[in-house]
Amino acid sequence: MIDKTREIALKILYKIDKEKAYSNIALNEEIKENRKKLEEKDIGLISEIIYGVTSWRLTIDEIIKKYSKIKIKKISPWILNILRMGIYQIIFLDKIPKSAAVNESVNLAKRYGHSSSSNFVNAILRKVEKSDYEEFFQIDDNIEKISKTTSMPIWIIEELLKNNNIETVEQICKNSNLKPKITIRINNLKTNKKEIEQKLKGKNIEYKETEYEDFLILEKIKNVENLDLFKEGLFTIQDISAGQTAKILNPQKGEYILDACAAPGGKTTYMAEIMENEGQILAWDIYEHRTKLIEENAKRLGIEIIKTEVKDASIYNEKLKEKFDKILLDVPCLGIGVIKRKPDIKWQRNIEDIKEITNIQVKILENCSRYLKKGGELVYSTCSILKQENENTIFNFLKENDTFDIVENSMTNILPDNEKDGFFICKLKKK
Repeated sequence: MIDKTREIALKILYKIDKEKAYSNIALNEEIKENRKKLEEKDIGLISEIIYGVTSWRLTIDEIIKKYSKIKIKKISPWILNILRMGIYQIIFLDKIPKSAAVNESVNLAKRYGHSSSSNFVNAILRKVEKSDYEEFFQIDDNIEKISKTTSMPIWIIEELLKNNNIETVEQICKNSNLKPKITIRINNLKTNKKEIEQKLKGKNIEYKETEYEDFLILEKIKNVENLDLFKEGLFTIQDISAGQTAKILNPQKGEYILDACAAPGGKTTYMAEIMENEGQILAWDIYEHRTKLIEENAKRLGIEIIKTEVKDASIYNEKLKEKFDKILLDVPCLGIGVIKRKPDIKWQRNIEDIKEITNIQVKILENCSRYLKKGGELVYSTCSILKQENENTIFNFLKENDTFDIVENSMTNILPDNEKDGFFICKLKKK
């Protein structure tokens, strides 16, 4: 008999593989469809398998290559993902006995493969041991070792080495496999830190303080958006690093601010909270459904100073020249700093994408810098940690635009760690 939980996980992995679906979207869709048939522990296992297999795909495939006489490209996508699921459970999930991982995989192979597929899956999985992963730590070449022990594509490692030493790069790659924390930002328009902490204690929700005043980390909690405290707008979910973009821009009450790449509105709403809901923020996104997300977030948080527009920040509008006191540009990027949240990035991006994305970043920075008043300030940020998207973009811009300077001590590289995502932030001032 087929285990329903693993079968759903298999279907999601197939979608990610063949339809290039994002893991979080495919996972949410499938769980929504099967909600009535699933218990919380089933949803937990499905999520664990999806994010685990997606995160560790390179490493797992290396183990498949070790034992399979058939090349990976020749293995049916269904069978390949059954193998990946089985190996992930054997190597990384201590709570699941190897026998269960093998047997459930063989059962799936009988349904989703040919008559010989189950024998093929059985033969490979019975050979797999935890020592297969441990062997990768003995590799002499540092880049290859980091790639296979952390499941990171070599091109990303080589890019990271352009502005980090090998030890730092290895740590970045290790941290990219950590489970992301649930971080909340307190909405000071409606409450304060002390009050929120009391309410969390009242609901027996464990939390951890951070060095950042407005942020707390919630522990051992699921479906945060279902909490009354969230629905009432007392807090929003935001990574600490993302929040620092608004802090560093430091918008003031009464100012006219542009957030040119705003959806879903985490940074926009934080700026409004810092401004104590006085002034005006113009928030752009290129898709209407995403500007609606900004509006929904603002409404929930009790914010009234955000006006949204469907607009492409890479297209210049002469009417807006020198109109804004401050500008936030959290530009589109490769997202290398948020891999632990979006492990698909490792397999859906490649080195050729750098040129394309930096061209967009440069265009947005060039255009929007002209919207800034003299004496105004602009924050450029990305959730990437690659030099070409960050320092190089800033320095190239400054070569062509001598009316701008970097604000002293504002250029910040935040590397991904146990609590935060990776981020680059730099503040520019117009003379």
